[in-house]
Amino acid sequence: MDLGLHYFTFTAPEWETTLTDRLTETARIADEGGVALFSFMDHWFQMLDAGGPFEPMLEGYTSLGYLAGITNRMRLGLLVTGVTYRHPGLLAKTVTTLDVLSKGRAVLGIGAAWYEREHAALGVPFPSTKERFERLEETLQICRQMWSPNNGPFEGEHYSLAETISLPQPVRGSVPILIGGGGERKTLKFVAQYAQACNLFGAPGDAALGTVKHKLDVLRGHCDALGTDYDAIEKTMLYQGDPTGDTDAFLADMERYSEVGITLVGVVPPRYVDPVPWTERLTTTVVGRLSQISS
Repeated sequence: MDLGLHYFTFTAPEWETTLTDRLTETARIADEGGVALFSFMDHWFQMLDAGGPFEPMLEGYTSLGYLAGITNRMRLGLLVTGVTYRHPGLLAKTVTTLDVLSKGRAVLGIGAAWYEREHAALGVPFPSTKERFERLEETLQICRQMWSPNNGPFEGEHYSLAETISLPQPVRGSVPILIGGGGERKTLKFVAQYAQACNLFGAPGDAALGTVKHKLDVLRGHCDALGTDYDAIEKTMLYQGDPTGDTDAFLADMERYSEVGITLVGVVPPRYVDPVPWTERLTTTVVGRLSQISS
């Protein structure tokens, strides 16, 4: 099983003067220590349950572009891009740029967006849930078309592109798409139809494990209905818990998640803790042992 590091907060002791250096050193340690995926949230404001808008928050793709220049191995992505935040043609160009400059390490994590307050605060339209999912599907279609030989027009209900030219193309021809969320009727269907990976939420205990298993069963059903290969989809999750605390218990949990199909688990540094020594512990005590677990 692979490990991801989800850098969801920039709040740490003396962040006003240490934010950049801390992020840089954390990413370096993670990259050299075997972390497979480094991700940020895609928000302009911090979430309310993590401190709210008056906590520091960097823009996601600018931050990933910075990491592309100082790391060599890790995949880089957002968990997950809000579909409302960027025009899809420009999003495809942005992610392609990240992929080219990182030499093929970009992942397009994407979802329907939800944080209405930051939209209202910064003047960004926030459509209904129904419309956001419609826009999500069209964005997925546009990105796939821009990462293909077809550079012709795209006509959708919400987006109209006269040309879908994108040069250079991604290093591998396209950028892997990861869709975040567990909505059974639309989100997981979109995974089966358009994506190469999904991202779910896990935690200690039977209830969370059962939920993840159920969501993956639903995904398998959508794959069967659409004729897509369930086994080819990467199954990832974010874990609610600190693996550097009781590492044995964490690894026991991962054994069980691996059995239901999870192949990458993302973990988050605790709030108000210096992420540098925490990541050092993570890479020295967790990564190697986790890699011995196989689905």
